Amino acid sequence: MLYITEIFESIQGETSKAGLMTSFVRLSGCPLRCRWCDSTYTYEKGKPWSIEEISEKLTNLGWKHVCVTGGEPLAQCASIELLQRLVDEGFLISLETSGALTTKEVPKEVKIILDIKCPGSGMSDKNDWGNITLLRQSDEVKFVLADRKDYDWAKKNILQYSLFSKVDNVLLSPAWRLLSPEKLVAWMVEDKLPARLNLQNHRYIWDPTKRGV
Repeated sequence: MLYITEIFESIQGETSKAGLMTSFVRLSGCPLRCRWCDSTYTYEKGKPWSIEEISEKLTNLGWKHVCVTGGEPLAQCASIELLQRLVDEGFLISLETSGALTTKEVPKEVKIILDIKCPGSGMSDKNDWGNITLLRQSDEVKFVLADRKDYDWAKKNILQYSLFSKVDNVLLSPAWRLLSPEKLVAWMVEDKLPARLNLQNHRYIWDPTKRGV
């Protein structure tokens, strides 16, 4: 069984798949408490679902792209079994993970979105840097930035760990209402940093507090 906060269909709001119709499985629980978390409602224990029930729900929704997110999906051990089941059923899976827990058991067919925590999040000491050695070219690495300090920290680690050669997409995301996208783009242009600007499109389309979108 897995504890689930919500399962819904919408467009993918972030990453290189932004704009694609996607089914979302949002698991409950997270060991982190990021300063700007936009899904604090996942801290509460959700409803128990069997893997069979989740699979049936996703099949009925009918979309081939599925995003498993949270909270922190890997905080529930059965999430690995769920990921493998969905891979076996032919879904195209992405996993959004905080990077605080190891990804070594994640099936190789799953696209990992590794969210490395910057100092501004208050959780940078929780990063499991061993996850970088597990990255595959198709995976993506995301940094959410609150200010210039976060940007410089992210740039240093991008270059130190040669992330541009490890993955196809390094994502820089301005923290909502803390850093303007315009300012972030100016820094990227100035440094000629070939990262991808990552905006949370769902927050621009709907009320930022709206769930299930």
